[in-house]
Amino acid sequence: MRIDHVVTRADRIDHEQNRRIHFQSPAEEIKIELTRKSLHLLIIICIPLLDISPAVPIVALLIGMLVYSTSEWLRHREIIVPIIAPITEHAARRRDGNRFVIGPITLALGALLAIIIFDPLQAKVAILALAIGDSFSSLIGKSFGRIPMPLSGGKSFEGSVFCFLTVLVAVFVFTGKFIPALIIAAATASVEFWPTKDWDNILIPLAAGIIASIVL
Repeated sequence: MRIDHVVTRADRIDHEQNRRIHFQSPAEEIKIELTRKSLHLLIIICIPLLDISPAVPIVALLIGMLVYSTSEWLRHREIIVPIIAPITEHAARRRDGNRFVIGPITLALGALLAIIIFDPLQAKVAILALAIGDSFSSLIGKSFGRIPMPLSGGKSFEGSVFCFLTVLVAVFVFTGKFIPALIIAAATASVEFWPTKDWDNILIPLAAGIIASIVL
């Protein structure tokens, strides 16, 4: 048998995963987005941990990044880490293909930078904007978005409006200050608008934290 005709098990797995991701139906994409954003919302646990000590969420985030990165490294070598790797594969978007899925890493980095750079109140607001705004804008946009916005990379008007409204309500309830919440929500929605892919997990908390440091 010619060497160039040999198909390894790894090649078959890569082909099958890429085929599955490429042919995701709209319903499957919404289901994937629901899984992703349910996990995304877990970053909000950093807020009560900050009340204990900033060191607690920092250590937790660093350990989380290390464990996840190790799982992804092993997954690409056909060694499946229970729970983590199956969830990663189930939550992979079409654009992720069979590459290293960086979303959880940028999510943890965004929260980590917010905690390191800003004071506790500003960091909490930044993490809240990241958890609430980005999650619900994506879910609403995927499920009900009908009006595309130019320059946004396919994002919808409905998703951006919902991002603004959810952050406005969340920050207002958290701080009791409407005008600062309005400004922070506008900044969050503005950053979320741009097609920055998973890097908005870093840009959103930085923008929200900077604005919070000015208006709160």
